[in-house]
Amino acid sequence: MNIINVPFLKDINEHTTAGELLASMDSVPSTMLKEVPWEAFPYHPNVHFRIAHTAIGILLLFDVQEKHVKSVYRHTNDPVYKDSCVEFFLSFDGVNYYNIEFNHMGTGLIGYGPAVKSERKRMPAETIGEVKTYSHISPEPCKNGDTAWRLLLHVPFAVFDNHTIDSLAGMRCTGNFYKCGDDLPEPHYVAWNLIDYPTPNFHLPQYFGTLIFQ
Repeated sequence: MNIINVPFLKDINEHTTAGELLASMDSVPSTMLKEVPWEAFPYHPNVHFRIAHTAIGILLLFDVQEKHVKSVYRHTNDPVYKDSCVEFFLSFDGVNYYNIEFNHMGTGLIGYGPAVKSERKRMPAETIGEVKTYSHISPEPCKNGDTAWRLLLHVPFAVFDNHTIDSLAGMRCTGNFYKCGDDLPEPHYVAWNLIDYPTPNFHLPQYFGTLIFQ
């Protein structure tokens, strides 16, 4: 099981600008999504993420290089996993978890509950709207012809509305990070922590890694 230590950025608040947030993430270690669990979907885009926590929430930065970039969905809780999509799943109890999914344009889908889909619920649009998103796509292709894009998310504690959280300091949680694109020319499913399951499925908390919030 993978383990990641999540640093605390003490100088971040609700007034911090996008540029300042990006600059603050420069000091946070970058981790690659290495796992391609399903042989039927071998395409492996180059994806790295950084995660930190602040006095008001969680900061996530995804850097992606992939052959095809597509973002069709524009409305909150649309099926953004069909687009060029990055995802973060987080559990505080090892059973129920939040799935935070955003396409490269910053359209979000967030849900909560156990792995049984009929028992999960979607967050209301106004709650998801509290997530600050900053996206950028490079106008120039990479050397191999891929397109590079990045997405920064600042997820406030209010999004975790099934819990009362005012700090993550010292907490030990479980979670996973993903990149997918169900409707892209080359569908793919890439993960941080390995998933041992016969068909693509990210909703398996038994395969989450460990996150230790400093």
